[in-house]
Amino acid sequence: MNLLAYGHVFYGILLRELMKFIHQRSRFFSALVRPLVWLAVFAAGFRAALGISIIDPYQTYITYEVYITPGLIAMVLLFNAMQSSLSMVYDREMGSMRVLLMSPMPRSYLLLCKLMASAIVSLPQAYAFLLIARLFGVKPPLEGFFWLAPALLISALLLGALGLFISSFIRQLENFAGIMNFVIFPMFFMSSALYPLWKMQEAGEWLYRLCVFNPFTYCVELIRYSLYGQFNSEALLIVLTSLILFIFLSILCFNPQRGH
Repeated sequence: MNLLAYGHVFYGILLRELMKFIHQRSRFFSALVRPLVWLAVFAAGFRAALGISIIDPYQTYITYEVYITPGLIAMVLLFNAMQSSLSMVYDREMGSMRVLLMSPMPRSYLLLCKLMASAIVSLPQAYAFLLIARLFGVKPPLEGFFWLAPALLISALLLGALGLFISSFIRQLENFAGIMNFVIFPMFFMSSALYPLWKMQEAGEWLYRLCVFNPFTYCVELIRYSLYGQFNSEALLIVLTSLILFIFLSILCFNPQRGH
């Protein structure tokens, strides 16, 4: 197999994911409406009730809307990753994934292509949310939009690999939604998406420890610093390490026959 054949396979999988995304318009709007509701209602309520002062990576005080925007961008990536994992369960039940795996390409490469395609599809959703967030006073520096792209891609790959790993243990499509509720919301709330880690530590040491061991926390921090044109080496290292780990586990555990 030459490089051209590998390129054709990736192009075909990416095109399939893009076409699915284009035809599922509700998926795009739901990906935007959910974080926008949080931004408009949740941020306004907490700012009015608590008067929280937040410090950004530049060590300047910012509004609560500006602070939680990176966490909500990561939420867009998280829900897209879980949606892609849901489609993996569906494809496995309907047999299309087994047909794909009948190709002479290595199974690991096909799963990586699927993962990369899903991550790429999530990028325009994240940028669309960020553009709409400008209406709420969230106006990062222009260079932040360029720094943000690799941070979004790496974070989306990590969350997609996590979703793929979880989906490898789900036998039926009906069980997926319930299991995801025990993954998405704990990951989101026990992170720095809504509050700084020092605020979590004030609430309780056990809660702080959970946030520190949550890989979603470092996705949020990587996005937050990138949005301001800064580099967070600790967050990048942990995200990359977690990404390699979950990709390895996903490839190891994925079984297209599991649903039958």
